[in-house]
Amino acid sequence: MTPTIEQLRALPKVSLHDHLDGGLRIETILDLADDRGIALPAPTPEGLRAWFDARTTAGSLEAYLEGDAVTSAVLVDVDALVRVARESVEDLAADGVAYAELRWAPGDLLRHGLSMDDAVDAVAEGLRAGEHAVHGRTTARQILCAMRHEPGSEAVAELAVVRDDVVGFDLAGPEVGYPPSLHRPAFELLRANGVPVTVHAGEAAGIDSIREALDIGGARRIGHGIRLVDDFDKDGSGGPLTERIIADGIVLEVCPSSNVHTGAVPPEAAHPFDRLYRAGVPVTVSPDNRLTSRTSLSRELQSLCAAFGYTMADIAVFQDTAAAAAFAPHAATAAIRWS
Repeated sequence: MTPTIEQLRALPKVSLHDHLDGGLRIETILDLADDRGIALPAPTPEGLRAWFDARTTAGSLEAYLEGDAVTSAVLVDVDALVRVARESVEDLAADGVAYAELRWAPGDLLRHGLSMDDAVDAVAEGLRAGEHAVHGRTTARQILCAMRHEPGSEAVAELAVVRDDVVGFDLAGPEVGYPPSLHRPAFELLRANGVPVTVHAGEAAGIDSIREALDIGGARRIGHGIRLVDDFDKDGSGGPLTERIIADGIVLEVCPSSNVHTGAVPPEAAHPFDRLYRAGVPVTVSPDNRLTSRTSLSRELQSLCAAFGYTMADIAVFQDTAAAAAFAPHAATAAIRWS
């Protein structure tokens, strides 16, 4: 039987790929913009929601990412970061997410005169406040992002090394033209200090991008990674890169709705998630950008169940994989208490 959305929300879940700046409430964007005198594309909740929806349905990564410019425009100070982090935990708890890793790019705050260290402090404060507000039903941790197309990755890596409240490092941004090799010093620093790494790869680019995320980035997880199916034979079996990923336990953070909204998967095509899962690739499910894709982890799981006939047994596999792949695995396993 296909699980209902109510059943999925009731399950304790793990979310590994969730952008902090991609999960703001519409009302919060309007409040923050009004308080700070920031112009928005629309002045009402209905108008702003419609503006985001238009970017969601455009079917291109460029249009989809226009939403980031709006959310980044209001995340300009400590108070905004604290509020957004707190509300994210509250929203995740309402969806039954017991453990979440929220990723964001502290370098974005430098242009507003806020140091990266102070920005990380603010997010940590907001996450703690959120955990308190939901009475510990959700545990949330930070992953710090550096951007492929921008300098400063080594400074972000240094922060990930020294901060106890940061569980990992992510390389995000445009894949094409900005390979991980541009950020080799950052990855060497992270590797030397044992900081877990995830890399956005195999979303807009193919298997070479995934391979370099492993070889140069030392990634334990791959953000999206759906182009790994380019390595598959016609009979559905994986090639050398797939075999390596399975053997090494490299986990894919798959975000199904986002993949359609960005054009990585054509809307008329079957999502490659099931092919990856059936081939034995360790796959997990995440929402990516809850605001822009108007989604949640429960909705993502429901859409996969509807598309591929998954049962609660399959959901248990995805959650066990996610808990084991978390950058704070003991906290994740304790949070979901999966049996």
